[in-house]
Amino acid sequence: MQPDTPQNRALAMKQLLNRQRAAFQMNPMPSAGQRKGHLRQLASALKAFRHRLSEAIDMDFNGRSRDETLLAEIFPSLEGIRYAADHVSRWMRPDRRRVGLIFQPARARVLYQPLGVVGVISPWNYPVYLTIGPLTGALAAGNRVMIKASEYTPNTTQTLREMLAGIFADDHVSVVTGDADVAEAFSRLNFDHLLFTGSTAVGRHVMRAAAENLTPVTLELGGKSPALVAPGYPIDTAAKRIAFGKCFNAGQTCIAPDYLLCPEKRLDAFVKAFSAAVARLYPTMAANPDYTAIVNKRQFNRLSGCLTDARKKGGRLVQINPSADLFSDTGKMPVWLVLEPSSDMTVMQEEIFGPILPVVTYRRLSEAVDYVNDRPRPLALYYFDENRKRIQSVLDKTRSGGVCINDTLAHVAQDDLPFGGIGQSGMGAYHGKTGFLTFSKVRPVFTRGRLNSTRLAWPPYGQWLHRWLYRFLFR
Repeated sequence: MQPDTPQNRALAMKQLLNRQRAAFQMNPMPSAGQRKGHLRQLASALKAFRHRLSEAIDMDFNGRSRDETLLAEIFPSLEGIRYAADHVSRWMRPDRRRVGLIFQPARARVLYQPLGVVGVISPWNYPVYLTIGPLTGALAAGNRVMIKASEYTPNTTQTLREMLAGIFADDHVSVVTGDADVAEAFSRLNFDHLLFTGSTAVGRHVMRAAAENLTPVTLELGGKSPALVAPGYPIDTAAKRIAFGKCFNAGQTCIAPDYLLCPEKRLDAFVKAFSAAVARLYPTMAANPDYTAIVNKRQFNRLSGCLTDARKKGGRLVQINPSADLFSDTGKMPVWLVLEPSSDMTVMQEEIFGPILPVVTYRRLSEAVDYVNDRPRPLALYYFDENRKRIQSVLDKTRSGGVCINDTLAHVAQDDLPFGGIGQSGMGAYHGKTGFLTFSKVRPVFTRGRLNSTRLAWPPYGQWLHRWLYRFLFR
């Protein structure tokens, strides 16, 4: 047996990639029936493993809500698989395209063909959903897939590996394990496409590594996704929906509301409504199985440091802990509001990824829009308003990966909507048909008939045919 060294792990991954590429060459265009079969096998396995996966995630987080796992990981994964299986036959059909008059007679069409071998690097915060989602799109498009799962959720990774090995040979779908060195070597493999979900900082390294092979990448990153409450919108309604989006998975969600823009005169009303909303969702926290823990000590310390930094810089912190629970050694953290934060605070400089919500006030809606636009483009924008004209104005004047009007998080679960970032929140998109297209080569095919009209453009030039052609083309 070869020793377990970084060099040998990198070599083993290259050998696995070569096996997958060779297997792809044996079947480079799987039929719709084959793809549906693969997707249905995946759905059946996911249903069979749902309880084991819930237990594994709970162990990895040292306290992850079972219902959050079922609702945010298993259910949307199954829905995405079913949607792809129901529509893949239609997605695969060649599209007829128009041929210009001067090129007639001829035919033009577009074929949708698999790329080959797709690499997926999945994160720890939703280790099932953010693995199965890209896998679904890649399988629907007819590809082979190598997955680098997160080392921070080892029990989940092992369970996923066992589940997938039970239905796919490793030259079709395989799961690679290891630390950051393995992830770096994985990024350097000569994939036909690489999808990474994670932080913006790591995303830069992944893109740099992939560039060595000119591997196209889809980067699903994070950033500071704002929630903006318009003047006049019911503050209680906004508070409830923002509280759910912020507290779900203890804020460890790439599209969680990262900070709030609130009308200045309604700040106190929001604090009161938000506190009440959190108390209704989680009457207790430390011993409440519905309230998820911070995934590990490193992340817990990072979040604690954000609070310390905000306090030192004069922030007004409000702890929301309905039953005054003691959190020592639980791995959980109460919800915090940071009111009127300064721009130099860590909570306003970095993605929070935890149960901390800075609240910035504004006087005019245009100020809030400018505040969003003056910062890197976010993965999500949450806007609360009932005025259609203002809604359209905010949509026109801002840019973000996705938008959710009068709610939080829900847009990501819509199978017929693309999911992806823009600028520092990512590039490319997947989900539904968009995922099928991301993992397909959209291949144009032009077919010439027996008659060849383009011979009119052949040299030698300067003949009457060319003069007539120019008069026609530039009329």
